[in-house]
Amino acid sequence: MINFDFSTYLSPLTWRYGSDEMRRIFSEKHKYELWRKIWVALAEAQHQVGLVNKEELDDLKKNERNIDIEKIFEYEKDTKHDVVAAIKEFAEKAKIGGGKIHLGATSMDVVDNADMVKIQEALEIIEKKVITILNLLANKIEEYADYPCLGYTHLQPAEPTTVGYRLAFYAQDLLTAYEFIQFAKKTIKGKGMKGAVGTAASYKELLKDLPAQAGKTISVDQLENKVMKSLGIDAALISGQVYPRLFDFIVLNGLVTVTSALAKFAGDLRILQSPLYGEWSEPFGKKQVGSSAMPFKKNPISSENICSLARFVATLPQVASENASLSYLERTLDDSANKRIVIAEAFLTTDQILITAEKIISGLVINRDRISFNLRQYASFAASESIILEAVKNGADRQEMHEVLRINSMIAWTDIQNGKKNPMMQLLLNDKLVSKYLNKNQLEKLMEVENHIGDVPERAKKLVKIIRVIPA
Repeated sequence: MINFDFSTYLSPLTWRYGSDEMRRIFSEKHKYELWRKIWVALAEAQHQVGLVNKEELDDLKKNERNIDIEKIFEYEKDTKHDVVAAIKEFAEKAKIGGGKIHLGATSMDVVDNADMVKIQEALEIIEKKVITILNLLANKIEEYADYPCLGYTHLQPAEPTTVGYRLAFYAQDLLTAYEFIQFAKKTIKGKGMKGAVGTAASYKELLKDLPAQAGKTISVDQLENKVMKSLGIDAALISGQVYPRLFDFIVLNGLVTVTSALAKFAGDLRILQSPLYGEWSEPFGKKQVGSSAMPFKKNPISSENICSLARFVATLPQVASENASLSYLERTLDDSANKRIVIAEAFLTTDQILITAEKIISGLVINRDRISFNLRQYASFAASESIILEAVKNGADRQEMHEVLRINSMIAWTDIQNGKKNPMMQLLLNDKLVSKYLNKNQLEKLMEVENHIGDVPERAKKLVKIIRVIPA
């Protein structure tokens, strides 16, 4: 009997990362349940034309859920073939109908269609969680759409923006990921029931003389459609022994769009949580420990977790790409072993990233006081462009004004780095070229950088409206 405990290697995805619902989808139990479902669906379709009689079909249905996975593993040790082992175990349970299991099928008629069902089920979970996070972000965007903050380029103070508009960056990226997931769901399909090399020759052979025997007629396409309808997925029009492996590449890239969007958010949050910025922070539990050596630490471990796992997911499409391009002719087996790993691990890791992101965004701490402090501290720098524009309107040379502001800014930077108050305003008031085109009142008004945020509140709110119409 196989018994996994803490004395053997366990993947973190077995227990630490991912949800129980996602683990269930990629469990051995669910795999064999789907295989049985496909065999019964095939028998039902074949029953309609007399290939499987009612007693045989009833026996298969009766034993569909009666699965002994340990016994399958035992048989696989001898057969070296998981599908054959599963057929043998099923046939032993269904003694009346067992002789008709897998009639006309090849292994990948079962394995590939079951895999596609699992992928579709997993995509539904991902999609729902993405929608949840989009709506959480929409709530935050609405709350902070008009709240000004300092923008940063090159991790240096830049012109002002708003907290809501910055949040909209991440929401827009995640919205793009949602749209990619929709594309993937519409594009990918199961293999269908097409036999050893995709020609469906075995099924055609089974069906060709049946009208005279059973008084009924059914085409190969109709048989395939009946089975696939039972599974809730569509069949690819063209396949070899397996569904096109390009479908896996599409799916994994869809997951990468999700994880990349959230890794961008998490990476920015890590920066904004650092004490020198101090503007945002992820939630930190009352009993949470930041460091075993430094008890004062409040590390952004959840955001770091997202960034770390996202790097892993980003590597997986490369495997799927090679599976698609290096599976020769109608099929080679060099995709099979890695496919058992990469699909499940991509979904489980993405699932964990979504779980963590939802917790962070739900409890996101926005430090309004520090945001305002940083904005005031660097407001005069942020006003530079407005000062140049207004001076040029009053007759100044744009390049001359740019140089004057650059020189004065460097002086002001030195004072700030030495712990002094930003002297930029006084430097500009004392500058003869600046005072030639702008008086004190004009400069003071231009220094009110809260008003220099363009139309970002309106655009952020437009994005919210787009998010709100996504079906829950």
